[in-house]
Amino acid sequence: MAIINRIADFHGEMTEWRRDFHANPELGFQEQRTSEIVAAKLAEWGIEVHKGIGRTGVVGVLRAGNGDRRIGLRADMDALPITERTGKDYASGTDGVMHACGHDGHTTMLLGAAKYLAETKNFDGTVHFIFQPAEEGLGGAFEMLDDGLFERFPCERVYGMHNMPNIPVGEFAIRTGPIMAAGDTFEVTIQGRGSHAAMPHQGVDPVVVGSNLIIALQTLVSRTVSAQDALVVSVTEFHAGEAFNVIPDTVVLRGTCRTLNMEIHGTLEERFRRVVDGICAAHGASATVDYKAIFPVTVNAEDATQHALGAARAVAGDGRVRDEMTPLMGSEDFAAMMVAVPGSYILMGNGPGASVHHPEYDFNDEALTHGASYWSTLVEQRLAKA
Repeated sequence: MAIINRIADFHGEMTEWRRDFHANPELGFQEQRTSEIVAAKLAEWGIEVHKGIGRTGVVGVLRAGNGDRRIGLRADMDALPITERTGKDYASGTDGVMHACGHDGHTTMLLGAAKYLAETKNFDGTVHFIFQPAEEGLGGAFEMLDDGLFERFPCERVYGMHNMPNIPVGEFAIRTGPIMAAGDTFEVTIQGRGSHAAMPHQGVDPVVVGSNLIIALQTLVSRTVSAQDALVVSVTEFHAGEAFNVIPDTVVLRGTCRTLNMEIHGTLEERFRRVVDGICAAHGASATVDYKAIFPVTVNAEDATQHALGAARAVAGDGRVRDEMTPLMGSEDFAAMMVAVPGSYILMGNGPGASVHHPEYDFNDEALTHGASYWSTLVEQRLAKA
C-alpha cells in the first residue's frame, strides 16, 4: 500500500484530533468548537481561511504553482442526537450527542491532507478544503451553496468521501452514476370522524384509513415502477388516539421515500399524493400531505470518478478498490454540491464493527492515514505539475 510516509509520520497527531472531536461532538449548525479548531489549524499551516460559510462551515484555500485549475474536497463535521454506548475513554462528553457516523474521522482526514499539502505543495493549482456543517438531514450543503460556495470558491470538480463499516481498512469502493439515493420525507395527517370504539359505524375511522394507506403506498414500489429500478417507501411513524375505547378524529403518518432514479424522483411526490387522496376518498376521509424532497440522487460524474479511482488505486492497490459497488439507498446532501459542480463520492473501509448511526459505532483510527493519503494523492494527480 502506498500510504504517504509523511502522513504516516503524524498518524498519532491525527488520532489525537479525531478523538478530541469525538469527545466533543456538536449537532448540525452548532459546530462552533469544531469549526474554530479546523480554522485555527488551517491558519497555522498557512492556508487561507474563510469562516461562517453556510453558518458554521469553513473553507480553506491553498494555492501552489501558477496553474489556474481548482478542485474542492469536502468533509462533514456534525454529530448525531444519539447516546453513545462505546465505552471508550474518549467517548462523547455531551449527553445525547455522539459522532455515530464518523464525521469526526472525515474532518480529521481532510485536515491531515491539508497539513501535508501545505507542507509539500507538490501540485499546480488551487485546492478548496470544504468543511461542511449539518449533513445529517439539516441541509448544510444547501446552506453553503446559498452562501455562494462555488461562486466564491470556484471548482471544476468536487470530491467527497465517507467511511463504511465492514469494508476492510485500506480498501475503497466507488461507481460511476448513481451511488446514493434521493431522500424525501413525508407527513400525512388523515382527518376522519371520531366515535366510540364500540360503534365504529358512527364515525370514519382514520386508523383503518391509515392502515390501508400504508399497504397501498407499497404499490408505488411494486406496481408503478420497473422491478429493475430501486424505490423504497417506508412509513416509520404512526400516531393515533389516546384511549382504548375511543376512535380518534385524526391519524398522523410519517416516513421517507428513497430512489436512485432521477426520473422517478421527479414524479414521486405527485404519485404519492394520488395514492393518499384515493385511499382517503374511498373511506370518506381526507388528508393533508407535507412532502419534502430533501436530497437529490448522489450521481458520480464519469471523469471525476476516474480521477478518484486513480488516486484510490495509487494508495490501496488495484485489488483493494471496487469500481462497480452496489448503490446504497441511504442519502447524502453532498449530492446537492454535485448538482452544482460535477464530482465524485467514494467509500473507504472502516473495518469490522457497528454500523453508522448506531450507539456502538466508532471511527477506526487506523483508517486515518488511508483517507488523508487518498485526498493528498487525488490533489497531486488531478493538479499535477507540468
